Amino acid sequence: MTEPLKVAVLGCGSVGSQVVRLLHEQSADLAARVGAPLELIGVAVRRLDAPRDADVSAELLTTDAAGLVARADVVVEVIGGIEPARGLILAALENGASVVTANKALLAEDGATLFEAAEKAGRDLYYEAAVAGAIPILRPLRESLAGDRVTKVMGIVNGTTNYILDKMDTYGTGFAEALAEAQELGYAEADPTADVEGFDAAAKAAILASLAFHTRVSASDVHREGIADVTAADVASARQMGCVVKLLAITELRDDAVSARVHPVMIPRSHPLASVRDAYNAVFVESEAAGQLMFYGRGAGGSPTASAVLGDLVTVARNRLAETRGAGASTYAARVILPMGEVVTRYHVAIDVDDRAGVLAAVAQAFAEHGVSIQTVRQEGRGADAQLVVVSHTATDAQLSATVESLHGMDIVRDVTSVMRVEGEE
Repeated sequence: MTEPLKVAVLGCGSVGSQVVRLLHEQSADLAARVGAPLELIGVAVRRLDAPRDADVSAELLTTDAAGLVARADVVVEVIGGIEPARGLILAALENGASVVTANKALLAEDGATLFEAAEKAGRDLYYEAAVAGAIPILRPLRESLAGDRVTKVMGIVNGTTNYILDKMDTYGTGFAEALAEAQELGYAEADPTADVEGFDAAAKAAILASLAFHTRVSASDVHREGIADVTAADVASARQMGCVVKLLAITELRDDAVSARVHPVMIPRSHPLASVRDAYNAVFVESEAAGQLMFYGRGAGGSPTASAVLGDLVTVARNRLAETRGAGASTYAARVILPMGEVVTRYHVAIDVDDRAGVLAAVAQAFAEHGVSIQTVRQEGRGADAQLVVVSHTATDAQLSATVESLHGMDIVRDVTSVMRVEGEE
């Protein structure tokens, strides 16, 4: 074997501590797979005395992240956030180190800067752990499907929201109660905003779209809605339709333009994504030659995410020994990003109405005026409790939004109580 490759780990939280553990426990196997020993030279932390999820030798810990990066052949960044992670990654590449990161937020916000720096340095920047934890999805998109034309990638990429919606569907649990359970189990943070408002999923959607469609997509290009407004009535209505409510990241190619969105949807229970339970993740890919593919597994947690990090670490270490580098960012297509209003979708709309003759015709007319065809309509309740539930055929989101706006202004409509998009075959 050759001289050891020096590895620096930035961050020692739930993921970083598991990376350190696996580097120690599997050192012999990793050395055999790489062709050289991987020598952990240090772990950068903010506080030396902070509690760790795994035992880490005090001799490895340092608060001098910049000094550690300057001595490394490979840098593993699992700090998260924008800074200091961005500065440290750029410094690592400039110093000639290869980089493995799990930082979805940074990649979605400023991936272009990082990829350009990696290209200039002639080094690898790998990030499998940034989306869906242990699930291998980024490398299949970048490499296995490189000879195919991917047309759609959609998935459950946030375990917290899937746990909450699964409890609401399976047990009739309310949103607040399900969120509290998720926090007790450690699936949700004390401040769950990034999860329940869709920020986490939007960052992952940007990364998936960029890889799948060879176009630079940032988090700001992704239409985002969270699950805080999903009600028990929405879940029950979905069940009546043979559907389940999921928060999906949906990226697709339409007329050679790219759309990327994150929002709750009603999806048929026959769809593979509908059966994803608890805090698991899954990504569903459609391509012209391969057809439909499904990737499923644990999307978060220290050990699953560390597994993806170690996979990247082995790859970049091998490349380093071979004096080569893997595939970089592929943005040659430079496709237009569709605004949400031009995305074609379907709506499920629940409308509280006056229970009198002509109401259904008037509501149907409002849809027709905006060029939206109705697929199904049913009435629930009578008198003061009368409600129409309408599911549309496909139309642009702008047409559907305008229809809902018109409904709000009608005298016969007391309230539009729910609006949710519908995915799957009509």
